[in-house]
Amino acid sequence: MALSPMMTQYLEVKEQYPDALVFFRLGDFYEMFFEDAKTASKELELTLTGRDCGLEQRAPMCGIPYHSADNYIGRLVNKGYKVVICEQMEDPKQAKGIVKRDVVRIVTPGTVTDNTQLDEKENNYICALYFTKEQWALCVADISTGDLSATAVSAGQTQRLISELALYAPKEVIANCAVEGELLDYLKNRLQAKLYDNMPQFEQQSAIAAFTRSLGSPAGYPEEQYPILLTVGALISYVSGALKSEKFSAKSLNVYGDGQYLFLDSNTRRNLELCRTMHQQEKKGSLLWVLDYTCTAMGARLLRQYVEQPLVNQRKILYRQSAVAELAEQFLLRSELKAQLQPVLDIERLMTKVVYGSAGGKDLRAIANTIAVLPGVRALLQSCQSDALRDLYNRIDELADLYTLLNSAIKEEPPFSVREGGFVEDGYNQDVDKLREIMDNAGGYLKKIENRERERLGVKNLKVGYNRVFGYYIEISKVANEGLTLPEDYVRRQTLTTGERYITEELKNLESTILGAGDKDAALEYEIFLMLCKKLTDNMERIRKSASCIAELDVYLSLAFCAVENGYVCPEITYDDVIKITEGRHPVVEKYVKDGAFVPNDTMLDTGHNRLMMITGPNMAGKSTYMRQVALITVMAQIGSFVPASEARIGIVDKLFTRVGASDDLASGTSTFMLEMNEVASILKNATKRSLIIYDEIGRGTSTYDGMSIAKAVAEYTAGKKLGAKALFATHYHELTEMADGKNGIVNYHIAAKKKGDTLVFLRKILPGAADDSYGIEVAKLAGVPNEVIKIARETLKTLEEKGVAQPRAPKIEEEDNMTIDSYIEKGL
Repeated sequence: MALSPMMTQYLEVKEQYPDALVFFRLGDFYEMFFEDAKTASKELELTLTGRDCGLEQRAPMCGIPYHSADNYIGRLVNKGYKVVICEQMEDPKQAKGIVKRDVVRIVTPGTVTDNTQLDEKENNYICALYFTKEQWALCVADISTGDLSATAVSAGQTQRLISELALYAPKEVIANCAVEGELLDYLKNRLQAKLYDNMPQFEQQSAIAAFTRSLGSPAGYPEEQYPILLTVGALISYVSGALKSEKFSAKSLNVYGDGQYLFLDSNTRRNLELCRTMHQQEKKGSLLWVLDYTCTAMGARLLRQYVEQPLVNQRKILYRQSAVAELAEQFLLRSELKAQLQPVLDIERLMTKVVYGSAGGKDLRAIANTIAVLPGVRALLQSCQSDALRDLYNRIDELADLYTLLNSAIKEEPPFSVREGGFVEDGYNQDVDKLREIMDNAGGYLKKIENRERERLGVKNLKVGYNRVFGYYIEISKVANEGLTLPEDYVRRQTLTTGERYITEELKNLESTILGAGDKDAALEYEIFLMLCKKLTDNMERIRKSASCIAELDVYLSLAFCAVENGYVCPEITYDDVIKITEGRHPVVEKYVKDGAFVPNDTMLDTGHNRLMMITGPNMAGKSTYMRQVALITVMAQIGSFVPASEARIGIVDKLFTRVGASDDLASGTSTFMLEMNEVASILKNATKRSLIIYDEIGRGTSTYDGMSIAKAVAEYTAGKKLGAKALFATHYHELTEMADGKNGIVNYHIAAKKKGDTLVFLRKILPGAADDSYGIEVAKLAGVPNEVIKIARETLKTLEEKGVAQPRAPKIEEEDNMTIDSYIEKGL
């Protein structure tokens, strides 16, 4: 038995895309067959049926309505599937033989453009990796916004490459060769990215051709950036293939290198919880959550980029600061601008839909409504004094011509589909108005003919009717027809028992006009829609320029509102080596502390006598919170934000590292201690004198003396002349406090706590000097360990101390410090 022509056509498409689920358009449905149908029915919970296909057994089949396909496609893509859309390329009514079909779109996790499938406040990145013996190049793009960035690291720097991947967290990755080892593990298990390696798009000639089509000639770029350009071209080629477009509509190519942004490795991003929490992987509880007062999706995405990529250039930081400061100082300006931005829609992603042909009438109306706010925003910025806000005023294009066009052409509430007409505004196009008049007044025209013919023939019960077989007709009853002389233009079409039906040339013409008006109107309105889309596409750069200004303004407003709401101050930004914070607070933790009871603390770090703060104190006292606090304040300052302190002076740091906690990586067979040592090794190899390092309890994953020795060596190396970086070093090895001799840059600090009987009170205050006890047993009691166990622990500790086996305690805190502690207790802190 032979396959049916339709099924043959389906299998020809499926053969081209064996790794994808093919959505095959049949009438008003997308159908899936054979294994695709089985997979889709399971993943989408659809009923699995069958269809005759010319074989002995029916082909397994399931389907979805075409108008609700986006939802189903999104669900499949979110589960990691590639979906191929095969459309009907001609009207089935006009087709001769089998309907022509072709693939119009390939949807993968990294090439989604539909807003309903994306988080509006996050970018959706796809990545290309190109490995050579000398360089590893990386390019990332967000298809939905046009963002395109690229960089390169030296070959073999796996951790450096992983740090870049952590910044973007791409959903999909293509590579020129097989990806293996640690990098493969990170992509698959940590990022859960869809990976395609050994991809043909990296072929040199085709990649450079793709680059040239979208971004122009690569001739102006330095020769050493050639691998980067090839990687960009490969990614553009892949994306263009998925979009079935000749070129990728990118904003511009951002090629960056080391030293352009604050370096944050993947562990630091995770430990500081910059954009999502470590355990729940959600925004609430992160630094971004605290800072985000944005009104627009574009602003929210840009703020996330600011948080992920803090600056290291003083001039650029101060530029942002100037805008935040002016907005923070002016309540009325801040409030009026926020009100203007509230109705702004995601014009970046809407324009992407326009460019790639997936927009509708509602999208064009949304673009018009967003453009409408630009004059008001610009007017409010006119009197601003800061460089950043003045620049925004000068850069915003009000797009008045585009607004006038769209507003006059598109109805306020257009229908969903642009294929059926009804979205063009009345009065915009004379031909559309005439066709609508015909459709709206068809009944009136027929009534006029009926009344005229009654009078003309003298037949009062003459009527004009319609049926699908004969179209419009004139019916005269049998009685009235007897002896009646009919006009020559009457042509008999049907004889009934009750009378006769006639047609006239006039009725035939009117029928053609009325019945054709709907089709003509839909076709004409669609032509107008395509014209409007082309006009917007031709002005893409102007629209993107204004959209980026709105996003930037939204970020400045967000940081200003955050500063005012939370009592932040503007930090002094310098190029020296000093980090001096007075009454600093943890920006996230203070949001969870009731009644404003968060205890602020000071910090003094430099590369002289205060290089390394050796911090001791009991568990749960707040050492980790304090160290993260210093790191986050530094990050906030280099974003351009105000900071939670009464005063702050931040010497710009080039890299920020954290070694905070760990859990066994069972999947890779790596223990806690091994992970810890890997991270320490990476820090010591990559840190510089301008770096800031957070060490939390180095050496705790091995024996006491091994751990203590390693911790001491790490502290000495970090504070020593070879590295000399600024660092905060929390430890329970009290012997390390003896390293602070006033000459090597190591200074002792402790988290104050007071023991009252068997009760331990945490004061959360950082004070000079070493802690006098670890209070481990007291902390265990606070945690709810049974009293019987606590009693045994005290007896064991006493025995060990008498034998000289227990860890010796550090010298007692000076009396002055004890007095300070008592004063805090008296104040109830």
